[in-house]
Amino acid sequence: MKLIAIDYHADNAAEAFVESLHQTGFGVLKNHPIRQQKVDAIYAAGKAFFDSEEKHQYLYDKETQDGYFPPSVSEVAKGHKTKDIKEYFHYYPWGRCPQSLKAHLADYYQQTTDFAAELLSWVEAHSPEDVARHYREPLSNMVKNSQQTLLRVLHYPPLTGTEEPGAIRAAAHEDINLLTILPAANEPGLQVKSKTGEWLDVPCDFGNLIVNIGDMLQEASAGYFPSTTHRVINPQGADQSKSRISLPLFLHPRPEVVLSERHTADSYLKERLRELGVK
Repeated sequence: MKLIAIDYHADNAAEAFVESLHQTGFGVLKNHPIRQQKVDAIYAAGKAFFDSEEKHQYLYDKETQDGYFPPSVSEVAKGHKTKDIKEYFHYYPWGRCPQSLKAHLADYYQQTTDFAAELLSWVEAHSPEDVARHYREPLSNMVKNSQQTLLRVLHYPPLTGTEEPGAIRAAAHEDINLLTILPAANEPGLQVKSKTGEWLDVPCDFGNLIVNIGDMLQEASAGYFPSTTHRVINPQGADQSKSRISLPLFLHPRPEVVLSERHTADSYLKERLRELGVK
């Protein structure tokens, strides 16, 4: 099985993209509107931020979940006991953010959020009728005026050899949200798990934009769209001295949105944050 990129401008792009999401939990787009120059600028600004002492002035707020998350509170993936080898910054338009980052993140957040909402409308338009009836409201409406969509600037530091045994940059996990939009990172390492249990390398090529299903869309679609299991493995050899920057956008519904008989968006998010050990 290989990742096949779908041309964003192709006539059948929406249908092919949604079918890929159903079959594998992820889709790959090429010729997409996210510009590499803008992402590269964020990677450079993010690296400078993580290398500075300024980051400690923005320590995360446990209630609002904005700000800087140091390695000491890094997530423990569901079903795992070892913390991931990473640090990260959570950007929301309403949250705290140093100007050095906000100058780059604000426009990118708006553009990518709008793009993610467009892709969600593709999912809505091409959901089979028996699946769409599970949606308590139109998918596109779930994210209107949402203050919860999150842009995460992730930094995986160089390996030093002192890491906890068994720790990797990001243990196998699923995302919480509806859709995740991910431009290529500056270094490889991302892998996604196929239905047959095979780990597939995601090409580190900016021409490909990775989009994956999160738990909330799986919940809302009664399992028709599977939440993708993915991980970031440790580099080997000389690459251990390289850091890795990643920029996922997590498209979230408004807290009051009803996903299923079991969950609202708010109850599901809080449950998962407790499992991750950051709530």
